[in-house]
This record gives sequence, C-alpha cells and structure tokens, in this order.
Amino acid sequence: MIASEIYKPVISIKPIMTEQAVKILLIDDRKEDLLSLEVILANENYEFFKGSSGRDALRILLKEQDFAIILIDVQMPLMDGFETATLIRENERFKNIPIIFLTANNDSPENIFKGYQKGGVDFLIKPIIPGILKAKVAVFVELYKKNQELILQKQNLSNLYRELALRSEELIRSNKELEKFAYVASHDMQEPIRTMISFIQLLEQKVKEQHPDDESQQYMNFVVNAGYRMRDLITGLLEYSRINREERPLEAVDCNDVFKEVAENLRSRIQDERAAISVGNLPTITANYMQMVQLMQNLLSNAIKFRAKKDPVIKISARKIEGHYLFAVEDNGIGIEQKHGEKIFEIFQRLHPLGEYSGTGIGLAICKKIVERFNGKIWMESVKDVGTTFYFTIPD
Repeated sequence: MIASEIYKPVISIKPIMTEQAVKILLIDDRKEDLLSLEVILANENYEFFKGSSGRDALRILLKEQDFAIILIDVQMPLMDGFETATLIRENERFKNIPIIFLTANNDSPENIFKGYQKGGVDFLIKPIIPGILKAKVAVFVELYKKNQELILQKQNLSNLYRELALRSEELIRSNKELEKFAYVASHDMQEPIRTMISFIQLLEQKVKEQHPDDESQQYMNFVVNAGYRMRDLITGLLEYSRINREERPLEAVDCNDVFKEVAENLRSRIQDERAAISVGNLPTITANYMQMVQLMQNLLSNAIKFRAKKDPVIKISARKIEGHYLFAVEDNGIGIEQKHGEKIFEIFQRLHPLGEYSGTGIGLAICKKIVERFNGKIWMESVKDVGTTFYFTIPD
C-alpha cells in the first residue's frame, strides 16, 4: 500500500482558547516528521490539519480552505511537494497561502530556487531547528491575522455602506413624500383661507357699520390679521416644498440680471427705507434663474427689514475661490448673536417677537434649501448692533 493509504489525514482536537485557532496544513509522507512538526508548534494557538501526500493536501484544502500557512515536504511519492505547490497556486482560492518547503537531503541552490519558482516563500532543511521553524511560522501567522482583520474591516465597512445606502434611500423617499404632502396640503389650503378672509372682512365691515364703537371690531381685526398670517405661512410652505419639485434643468444664469430683477421687485421698499445698495460685478453661474431671484430677494429683503436706526447700507459681492463662487450680502443692521448662526436657517424659526418684525420664519430656510440644491453652502457672520453678512457658495 502507498503511504497515503497507511496514514489518512486527521484533524486534531481544537484546544479551548479565547480566540479562534489559526489553521496550519502539514504535509509529509513520514508520520514521525508530521508528529515532530506538531510537537514543535504545539504550544501556540494553532489548529493542525495533516496529510501524507499531495493528493491529501489538495483534498484538505478543498474542504477547509482557510489556512494561514502550508508546510510541505518536497520528496513524496507519486506527487512531490513542488508539483503539489504548482497545483495549489493554480487555484484562485489558494494561491495566496504561504508555502514553506521542507527537505532532508536536496538542499542545492538549484533545488531551493526551484522551490521559490513554484510559489514557496521559504525553504527549511531537515532536521528542523525548532526555534527557526516557530519563528518563521509565527511571522506568516501574524501576517495572516492582520490580513483577516483587514478583510473583516472591509466586510464591516461594506455592510455599513449598504445600510447607509438603504437608510439614505428611505430618507430620500420619506422626504419626497413629506414634500409632496406639504405641497398638496398648502396648495389645497389656500382657497379656504382666501374664502375665510374675504367673508371675515365682509363681516368686519358690517359690524363696523352697525356698531362702530363695539369691542367686536377689535376682535374682527385680530381674526383678519391671523388669517393673513396663516395665508403667508401657507404660501411660504408652498414655496419651500416647491424647491425640490422644480424639474427644469439648470442653466447659465447671469447674476447681474438676477440682481436687477430683485431690485425692481423691492423698489418701493428700497425707496421707503432709503436703503443704499452697492453691487459688484456678479458672475454667470449654473443654476435656476427664478430660484436665484428668490434666494437673492430673500437675503436682500432681510437686510432691509432688520435695519438699525440709521439708513440701511447693503453691499452685494461675489468672488471665485477654489472652484466655487463665494457670494456675500453685507448689511449694517441690528446684527444677530453668532450662537444663532444655524438656528436661523431652520424652518419656522424666529429670533424676534411677531409684533416686532414681520415674517413667517421660512425665508432663510428657503435660501438654505436653494443653495444646497445647487450643491453649495450658506452661513452667516454677524456682530450684534453692527451688522450681518450672509455668505453662500455656488460651484463653478
């Protein structure tokens, strides 16, 4: 009988350890040499798989696969170590497993070079020196562990990316549903509000005619003002929800034309407030024209609204930096405490009592949403009682 029939590959009992044992494949047609290898390496956290031929090596690899290193004797019957290594290297799953060749009497330079050609990473001469064997195996086991850690980290990152992608899809879908709901709700609510305001005004006029000094006249005023405020809130919400629903493609927008239209829209307010506005040469960007008008008009309107006791002085400028255009809208108004720098861009957020300054708390939220739609950023820098500068970027 051939050696492989005498000595079948066996799997040793795993030692009880806190971490999983590293698999090592030992192939030698001499039983005593296999035992010697196992004894030398016995006190480490290794799990040994043993075989007596090249055929055994291939069979064990196909079954177990995940090995840190292979120790294989060169001189074996039927299929020697070099032939076995060649077959191992031809398999995509096993080609990266380090192979250390063992030999008893063929240590010529030509033979050693042949071993390296066949994919071996080292060559040990029998009789094996225990310290050298342990040191060499330990090096490759440590490399194996590091590689396994990298594989695990890669898997964890891949799982995390998949989870984030799913969460992102869910968030996008949820946001679209909310935007659709807000759009439909605010659109459908406009007509009842208009009707309510109209009839309350008729009722207010009738009460005024019949009871000119009645206290109910004041109550009617409260109701009408509340109706107007609700109308403004609904209109603002409709504008906010409409931003991402805009389906027209982005186009070249001359921001000088944008400013001219904004100045015309706000001409009465600018004159009434005696606002002095200076504007530099503004660039042409890729954006949506009407949304840029909305953005610039909201910022300019705020600069006029939150004026100090002196006449408003407003400067609008833009310059190119690092692939972006940086816009600035600077005023000499009442200023904002810097701690509110993010809060003011949240929808429905107000820093002043309703009676002190008009507005719905939606304007800056709309500005932020428009800028982010163009892949830009918006922020403010302010000194209380000195003035505020709103900055936003648009990619070049």
